[in-house]
Amino acid sequence: MNILVTGGNGYKGSVLVPKLIELGHRIISIDLNWFGEYLKPHPNLKIIKEDIRNIEDHHLKNIDAVIHLANIANDPAVELDPRLSWEVNVLASQQLAAKAKKAGVKIFLYASSGSVYGVSDKERVTEDNDLLPISEYNKTKMVAERIFLSYKDDMKVYCIRPATVCGVSPRMRLDVSVNILTYSALKNGVITVFGGKQIRPNIHIDDICNVYIFFLKNFSRIESGTFNAGFENISILDIANMVKEQIPQCEIKVTPSNDPRSYRQCSDKLLSIGFKPSKDVKTAISDIISAYKVSKLNTDSTCFSVKRLKELDIK
Repeated sequence: MNILVTGGNGYKGSVLVPKLIELGHRIISIDLNWFGEYLKPHPNLKIIKEDIRNIEDHHLKNIDAVIHLANIANDPAVELDPRLSWEVNVLASQQLAAKAKKAGVKIFLYASSGSVYGVSDKERVTEDNDLLPISEYNKTKMVAERIFLSYKDDMKVYCIRPATVCGVSPRMRLDVSVNILTYSALKNGVITVFGGKQIRPNIHIDDICNVYIFFLKNFSRIESGTFNAGFENISILDIANMVKEQIPQCEIKVTPSNDPRSYRQCSDKLLSIGFKPSKDVKTAISDIISAYKVSKLNTDSTCFSVKRLKELDIK
């Protein structure tokens, strides 16, 4: 397939694109590279440095599938400039969807977020649950979903709602729970847990990338729709204890938190169509430890979204 990937140099993109190339796909990556350049040259890879707000019709010529990863991600980053985030996460998405339809794209995969459910005490948060976003970021993801699904009569549209992604990537993120807790234990010997009782679903980065690949392979038999992608609903304190199991010398400190986000994600719908996860949180922790020990874990400012955006003073 000819596949356009937005955000190809991002946390997920820099893992996904090499997987797609290995499978024989031809990839166009569009990314402004705010967080670095990690994709290696390949005959089947075309890298375009461009703002997704400026994608043109010619970028989608002969494209079979779009995997839309690019966005301003997580609550603190969006709060830096909500207007910019609505432009990038929603307006650019609407423009991309319209251009994809015009170009005859067959498959559109959108990287939404499990956080669109907001706070929930339900044991099983499924795709049928009401969306109750509590932050600007959550709201941008919900609205973009509705935009894409309005095109489901024109192409297959899959809105994937990932849990919190964890594990090693060339464009590492150290501002998500499993990753930062593990890095903190390695660097400082201390894990600071804010609150700790909040339940969060998780998914290994290899598994979420394989979810996108699964839909590319099986689109002919899967109807458009939304799909949860998260397989371990565990508390932040439980994650800290899992890190301590692998780094016994570290100390856990629990402090109060004003972060109310807590929900359990049910991914039975995804499992029912044949997807099978292969890795877990413990694997992600182990991967991070291994990369750190051999100095292959990126830990510079690009790993912290808010810090990096402040450095760039993006407008």
